[in-house]
Amino acid sequence: MSESTSITPTQYIHHHLSYWTVGEGFWSLNVDTLLFSVGLGLILFFTLFFTVRRASVTAPGRWQTGVEMVLTAIHDNVKQVFLFDNPMIAPLAITIFLWIWAMNFMDMLPVDLLPRIAQFIGVHAFGADPEQVYLKVVPTNDMNMTFGLSLGVFALTLYYSFSKKGILGYAKEFVTHPFEGPNLGWKFGLAPFNVLMNIVETVSKPLSLSLRLFGNMFAGEILFILIAMLPAWGQWPLSFVWTAFHLLVITIQAFVFMMLSVVYLSMAHTVHDSHSH
Repeated sequence: MSESTSITPTQYIHHHLSYWTVGEGFWSLNVDTLLFSVGLGLILFFTLFFTVRRASVTAPGRWQTGVEMVLTAIHDNVKQVFLFDNPMIAPLAITIFLWIWAMNFMDMLPVDLLPRIAQFIGVHAFGADPEQVYLKVVPTNDMNMTFGLSLGVFALTLYYSFSKKGILGYAKEFVTHPFEGPNLGWKFGLAPFNVLMNIVETVSKPLSLSLRLFGNMFAGEILFILIAMLPAWGQWPLSFVWTAFHLLVITIQAFVFMMLSVVYLSMAHTVHDSHSH
């Protein structure tokens, strides 16, 4: 067990699942989520910025080659799904994938590493009780973060739905799709079912995006915590196996979130034939 043996397994798990929170109720903020998400975003921004500044056409280095391979792979996947002319979508997809992957990757760090450092600073610099110093280092393990990401994509889908189809076109789509009757009577009769199905589909998009990412990352962290509670002889082999597998999981989850976001934005750009007449 990585923590002091004076605490129970339940206390150990609870401590690792508690956020560094300020404020109360609705206005509370998870400082650790904000700190790591913004910090990782800035690291990615400046890393790519200096990579571009130092890029060479004639003699690209290994780092530049690796970055270009990742960006090209993302761009090619986006082109296969998004068939419209919008120069914002590919950069948005790249940002989503890299940022989520970086936040997911924090799960690869030893469970007790950064929380122990935070406890050391809290105790020696601020005189805090070590059991009251909390730090969760994986932002995508916070449902607030995953919902924030999904709501950002949701807002973009609504924006493009209205801008590409118009208010009347988008409203007509809600009433007439997916079921269209052969005459006006059928159209009115099927309208309530269409509206209900479209509401469910619209609401499910941000829910599925956020809960899928959160659920996978939360499950991964629980397993890491449980492994950290084992004796040293059991920790190392299990940690190695789960870390190798989880590296694949975090990459897949970032890719799935990115591709579903692109699919939803593509659907927002799609204007049905009935809208063009």
